[in-house]
Amino acid sequence: MAPGFSFELRATDGAARLGELTTPHGVVQTPAFMPVGTQGSVKAMRQRDLEEAGAQIILGNTYHLHLRPGDQLIARRGGLHRFIGWQRALLTDSGGYQVFSLAERRTINEQGAEFRSHLDGSLRQLTPESVTDIQARLGSDIAMVLDECLAYPATREQAAQSMERSVRWAARCRARLADIRGGTANHVGATNDGQAQFGIIQGGVYQDLRDQSAAATIDISFEGYAIGGLSVGEPIDLMYTVVSDTARRLPESQPRYLMGTGTPEDLVECVARGIDMFDCVLPTRNARNGQLFTSLGRLNISNARFADDDGPIDPACSCYTCRTHSRAYLRHLYKAGEMTAGALNTLHNLSFYLDTMRRIRDAISLRTFERFRQEFLRSASRLSLDS
Repeated sequence: MAPGFSFELRATDGAARLGELTTPHGVVQTPAFMPVGTQGSVKAMRQRDLEEAGAQIILGNTYHLHLRPGDQLIARRGGLHRFIGWQRALLTDSGGYQVFSLAERRTINEQGAEFRSHLDGSLRQLTPESVTDIQARLGSDIAMVLDECLAYPATREQAAQSMERSVRWAARCRARLADIRGGTANHVGATNDGQAQFGIIQGGVYQDLRDQSAAATIDISFEGYAIGGLSVGEPIDLMYTVVSDTARRLPESQPRYLMGTGTPEDLVECVARGIDMFDCVLPTRNARNGQLFTSLGRLNISNARFADDDGPIDPACSCYTCRTHSRAYLRHLYKAGEMTAGALNTLHNLSFYLDTMRRIRDAISLRTFERFRQEFLRSASRLSLDS
């Protein structure tokens, strides 16, 4: 197991879990939301803003950082933490989802995934070993194994083949990290001796395949486990069912991560199903497109009704944007195409997400999570402010 990495389950309320994840770069209180910093930067945010908003861990993207500026360059700069000026925890994904999204540019075989770079068209290959090496050079606190993310819908045969390949790739990732830790692959240039590695459960929407994937991946033995291959077009109720049935098959004493999900309602519903960690581009992407999350519903800041509105985005929010600026001013910035609009909107949305996680943790601690859940979902079901 990775030195300096541990997980302590501190309380439960139903299936909801309150935990503490210790990494070489600090403690993460769970359930936790990880802002997505694809290229070593959460779009429109300074690291100081993320810290003040309460982010304890952010996510980087192996595929993008490998292509630009390059993992070798980042390793020479002392690793990703030092390169981007972020001293709290970092997780890097494996690039599996990006390979999935490059359907027109890639081929997958037992060795790995071969694809054309979206930057210059050059032919590249990601294998379980190379992905492990890249993330070792980046020096993230948590590295994800390479997996195959399957589109929805998929036949049971397609899902089975994909899941079985992902398990074999996971075993190769684990073996490669063992070589790095043991010094037999010291040429890699690893920058974080305490790096942990998470396995990923696949199997599409077929629960028996998910069960097989969980059993086989747990048998390999990782520091934590993720549920992948969801939020790719399946009905939301089906996603919740898969999350619930899969989470209960994962070890209670280790962190559980749901990849790429989702809305504030998804976070609450999946915490209720036993998930500890989340990431999603929704709060940052929607902010840049003018959609803001509030305790009163979603708000489209471009709506004409806000042109003379002196109120904050959300009266219940204490973020800098809400403390300082009116809806009217934020609408003006957005309509004028000012970069400041993206920054202020993103700060609010991330603050809303991170504060929602804080409120979830408080509710679990007080054993009032189910009441919080019902009240939150009632609030989320209200008509949007821009309707």
